[in-house]
Amino acid sequence: MLLDYSSLLAGTGFSALCLALILFASSMATRRDGFLLTYAVAALMIVGAVITYSIYISGPDDTLIVLSFGLMLACMSTLLGAARQFRLGGPPFPIISMAAISIPVALLPIVLGFNGIGFILTNSFASLLLCFAALEFWRGRAEAPMAIAGLCVLYLVVAISFACCAGVLLAEGNWILSAAPDNWAEKFNTIAVVAAVPSVGALALALNQTRLARQHLHSAMTDPLTGLLNRRALFDAVVDTPLAGDAAVAVFDIDSFKAINDQHGHATGDRVIVEFAQAMNRHCAGSDLAARLGGEEFALVLRRTTADQMVARADAIRNDFAAQMAATHGIPCTASAGIAFVGPNGHQFEATLNAADGLLYQAKREGRDRTLIAAVRIVSDQSVKPSSSRP
Repeated sequence: MLLDYSSLLAGTGFSALCLALILFASSMATRRDGFLLTYAVAALMIVGAVITYSIYISGPDDTLIVLSFGLMLACMSTLLGAARQFRLGGPPFPIISMAAISIPVALLPIVLGFNGIGFILTNSFASLLLCFAALEFWRGRAEAPMAIAGLCVLYLVVAISFACCAGVLLAEGNWILSAAPDNWAEKFNTIAVVAAVPSVGALALALNQTRLARQHLHSAMTDPLTGLLNRRALFDAVVDTPLAGDAAVAVFDIDSFKAINDQHGHATGDRVIVEFAQAMNRHCAGSDLAARLGGEEFALVLRRTTADQMVARADAIRNDFAAQMAATHGIPCTASAGIAFVGPNGHQFEATLNAADGLLYQAKREGRDRTLIAAVRIVSDQSVKPSSSRP
């Protein structure tokens, strides 16, 4: 037996209420992604719009339809705000305020006695706002392609159903209505909304869980002070994509770091570490791996390079760091580096890292503020006496 129109509306309201409660609870549990709370507010607006529209069907009154349509357009504006908030972060209010301009434009004809035109405008604006919300999500699809594609499809189906409602009324020329429209487009719209409400909610929760999982992984693999890779992440990266023989590893250490901590305090020491990380970032390309190994020790991995290029990169980082420390903090501070290539170490990353570390400490014993590299041929397992580079 097919459900009647009132039953479909009741189903929409109940689904929206359940969704609002679930999203609200989830947003309170995570407190990290505000778009879930924005979604919950939108779902509550759907509940209010459905209740007032159901009352309007029982006894048509333009006051009720103004309230219902106002809530519906506010809901669509909020959904657009949630989509923007998901993609860009920050508060959703600016885009919601812009979208909410549709409310007085759509409702003014109803106040003036042309409720049919109000129906057409409201359905048209609802369709447009949903299309814009789908576009916002589509722009951020790289984060979760399948879930966002599904969400966009749902938004577009509901947008089409609203457009059909406006199209039927426009085709019939119903500028003034004595009762709520009752045609195939209205039923299609209600069915689409009933199906979309729980589905959109499930996908929104899935997106939130995906983002939380990614954030947890990022936290586990990132040094919290500098934002560089941590030691574990560096080893995982070279395991996932093994290094060729012409890859090189540079290990850096900030000179006399303990003295800086003792003289200026640990807060300044942390700032020194951050400055060095920023110098590394300024001189790293997309395929380079920059990591903080622990304390004041850092590593840089270049997948394809020459000895001259690697020394030039290490010296650029050291010189940049020293210049920034002097200019910004007025503290003379230098760093030393040791460089080793993967090939002569049997293509073993840990052995290469240890070789670079040994050269680093030899550089510090020889006076600090220098880069030491073993002059090697990549095709050979033999090395010669290390060579030194100073700024």
